Amino acid sequence: MTLFARCNFIFFVIVSLTGCVSPIALNRAIEVYDNAAIHAESRQLLTNIARAQHHEPLHFTRVSSIAATFNFSANAGATPALTGESGGLLAPVFGAGVAENPTFSIDPISGDEFTKRILTPFSQHKLTLLLRQHFDIDLLLRMMAQEVHLHRPEIKEFIADKLPEKQRRKRHQQHGAITPADFPPKIDPGVQKDKQPFLPGILLTKEQEHRLRNRQRIHLHQSFYHNNPADKTGYEMFRRIVLHLAAIQGQKQLYAEPLTFERNWTIPANAISPEGLFQAIEKDFTVSHDEDKNSYTLSKQLPGPILITNYDPDILCCEERAALYDLINPWIENDVAFDIRSGYPGGEWPIRGAFRLRSFHTILNFLGHALGEQAEYPVDKDPRTPPLDRNVNPSHTLGLIVADQLRNDAKLYSYSHGKYYAVDTTGDNAHWNRNAFQLLYILFRLTVTDAKSLGLPITISK
Repeated sequence: MTLFARCNFIFFVIVSLTGCVSPIALNRAIEVYDNAAIHAESRQLLTNIARAQHHEPLHFTRVSSIAATFNFSANAGATPALTGESGGLLAPVFGAGVAENPTFSIDPISGDEFTKRILTPFSQHKLTLLLRQHFDIDLLLRMMAQEVHLHRPEIKEFIADKLPEKQRRKRHQQHGAITPADFPPKIDPGVQKDKQPFLPGILLTKEQEHRLRNRQRIHLHQSFYHNNPADKTGYEMFRRIVLHLAAIQGQKQLYAEPLTFERNWTIPANAISPEGLFQAIEKDFTVSHDEDKNSYTLSKQLPGPILITNYDPDILCCEERAALYDLINPWIENDVAFDIRSGYPGGEWPIRGAFRLRSFHTILNFLGHALGEQAEYPVDKDPRTPPLDRNVNPSHTLGLIVADQLRNDAKLYSYSHGKYYAVDTTGDNAHWNRNAFQLLYILFRLTVTDAKSLGLPITISK
């Protein structure tokens, strides 16, 4: 082989060697950095649970970016053969190397970002987004819900009205209701009787007065049950309600979708130009003409709050939708209403109300306090609840092991306050605990961005 041919051969080998090293190093780096980021955030979550247990401030950091620079080097040479008849010939010598220089950007979560991500309650749309990922509804609500407001339709309005004035005032104060009896209005002789202020210094329209009275009426007929083991009555009722929904979900008969309403507007025909009107609103509104009244009626379907039911909400008529709207109006973004009716799966215990979701900060405090003074305990389902799927009903929302020594098979753990905190992946609840910690991790990631309504009806199933 000539010297020129040998040089070409050596060059070809160097290029091939460099090309082989590059993808191997890149694949290894992606895998290593990905695992490192996941384990860092997992340990941060467990450390914050330990801090919450000891009533210490919670602290969060995030890895904003990872930049890795790879320097590939290769060298080649020739050396005389040491033995044999080829001792006078040159033998090729090859070498290659990889230098890696990673750069991590780690930022504390503070200021407005801390408020929005950690302290702001979760929205109902994030709950339904997770339901679409086939999470168990009992796990979701036990972790995400702060309390449940249970409507009591069996209580009649006249019961409160017949109470003595002193007891009625006390009842209103306990439930937070505001009535004209609590704040006598200031009568202005110059104002007509039908326009007197409903509240002192506030003049309400008839629609506003109706909504306020309706809200007070519903508020008086609600019971509040907190998802807090320190409140024995509230905690056990909360757990039973959640288990009831889980049993319906196990039968694949639980629905969750926005409750839509129809709004109508009447416009005199002589006040608009029909051609211009139709061109502007034909995509958003339905237009009907009333020849007798010489007017146009505009109709539009508006999405309302998320409603969890044991029936298909499409069967509801306009009057029933209006009644549900009055029940949950005014609704807020971190409330999730439910309506379980008789005659459908799980209808042996008809219940109606709303869950109030909590913030990620409150979730960590709940899990941390469950390791100490507010420990969770077993709660059986209500006798009217259908059988549970696989009879899954763990006592703890997230089972953790706190010990001086770390188990050999522990994978999700953190060391804090002189103890090892690890997810309990042993026993019958191992699968539940893994899913619970996965949910906690997803919730932390969900705090990064908002989740908008998908507007798609779903049937929740396992």
